[in-house]
Amino acid sequence: MNQRNTLFIALSLSIALLSGCAAVAVTSATTGAALVHDRRTAGTVIDDQGIEFKALYRLFNDIQIRNNTHINVTSYNGVMLLTGEAPNEILRSKVANKLTRIPKVKAVHNNITLAAPSSLVSRSSDSLITSKAKIALFNISKMKGFDPTRVKVITENGVVYLLGLLREHESQAVIDTVRRISGVQRVVKLFEII
Repeated sequence: MNQRNTLFIALSLSIALLSGCAAVAVTSATTGAALVHDRRTAGTVIDDQGIEFKALYRLFNDIQIRNNTHINVTSYNGVMLLTGEAPNEILRSKVANKLTRIPKVKAVHNNITLAAPSSLVSRSSDSLITSKAKIALFNISKMKGFDPTRVKVITENGVVYLLGLLREHESQAVIDTVRRISGVQRVVKLFEII
């Protein structure tokens, strides 16, 4: 194992240990509660987390990608969403090629834009939009059987990406709700309809 890999693993373990046992217990309880409502199997949820970890590890270990891009990787039911920024098509393609070979990835949506890495202000704005969207989904209370925790919301440069296993009528209600949120430039539906 080279020094960079050792440093990455040590840093990851340090963060986990510094966050304390209470955080682990809360995370475990939250994950367990979320699994009750999730339409994915527990194995698929674990696979998705593994895909994301492997992707981040591969990106971290490529110095060219690490130093010149801002990439987010989200996996839901084996479908990988790539968002963020790369300064040129060569790096954008390099990221996608590195990650499509990860086991259990069924499809990749490469939505990395050609641009300089986004600013902290832009990322903060995106986080606010994501939070507003998640809260707004709890207002879809009249729909029988709808659970807002089944919707994965990712925002990048004002574009909101929606993932999840939903029924058609749930999908449309979610899209209509998210479109009305201030700051949303566009909504991209990546749901799997069941």
